[in-house]
Amino acid sequence: MGVTAIWGVTFVQVQDALTLYPLFAFLAVRFAISTIVLAPFAWRPLRALPREGVLAGVGVGALLGVAYGLQTAGLELTTISSTGFITGLYVVFTPLLALAFFGTRVPRALWIGVALAVVGLLLLNGAPGGSSAGNVLVLGSALAAAFQIVALERFAPRYDVRALTFLQMATALVGFTVIAVTTGQIEVPRGWTVWAALLVTGIFAGALGYLIATWVQSQTTAARAALVFTLEAPFAALFGVLLADEVLGWAGWLGCGVMMAGILLAEPAAARTLRRLSRRGSPSA
Repeated sequence: MGVTAIWGVTFVQVQDALTLYPLFAFLAVRFAISTIVLAPFAWRPLRALPREGVLAGVGVGALLGVAYGLQTAGLELTTISSTGFITGLYVVFTPLLALAFFGTRVPRALWIGVALAVVGLLLLNGAPGGSSAGNVLVLGSALAAAFQIVALERFAPRYDVRALTFLQMATALVGFTVIAVTTGQIEVPRGWTVWAALLVTGIFAGALGYLIATWVQSQTTAARAALVFTLEAPFAALFGVLLADEVLGWAGWLGCGVMMAGILLAEPAAARTLRRLSRRGSPSA
């Protein structure tokens, strides 16, 4: 949840930075910073990583890059609200893919959490509209994100998380560098607004965020991880209100509450905490 808060707060910074700096150049520099930050910590485990682990890291990194690329391409054609809702649908795709490919069973409570997350996303972003082509691209992004989360469920427990995270960042760096060069988006970053966004996304949202996310997936299932990761959307909305003077109507606030309720119901640790608190607060306690 802490990582999703970091991802959420970067929305405001990135939005400001992209008015001053080309998108794919931004992504290339961002992942370059993440790769450089992780290199000293990943060097030794990376040397010990077997060939299968290297292929796994590159493959998961390619899925991450595809998710970012399709989402960006779709956002240029459709609305922000549609992008927010459709992207969040990976919370539905992830348990289905995990069940189909690895036979990972999904408890009933988790399906309830997934359903509440979708309702919350709908309240927060509204019904999808905009361009059909753009929405299809964003849907492809959600599928790629779901595949990435499912793949990490299989690979994160097997291999060193530092090496896996480094390979993800490095693979995304290569992909976005190629796109930036091909599209002519080669510029030196200038100004505090751009550099602040690059450093925060590169170090905290990228290197640290994905390192923690990869470690988390070595400890839990893909479906549970995907459910928690959807908190990025309400955190983005919250920081938009606090930092960018955006207005979140009653439906948006209700959507945030519904998504949080879904996680509290579906996450065993949160459910146990609620039961303990309710027992302490009951008259018979």
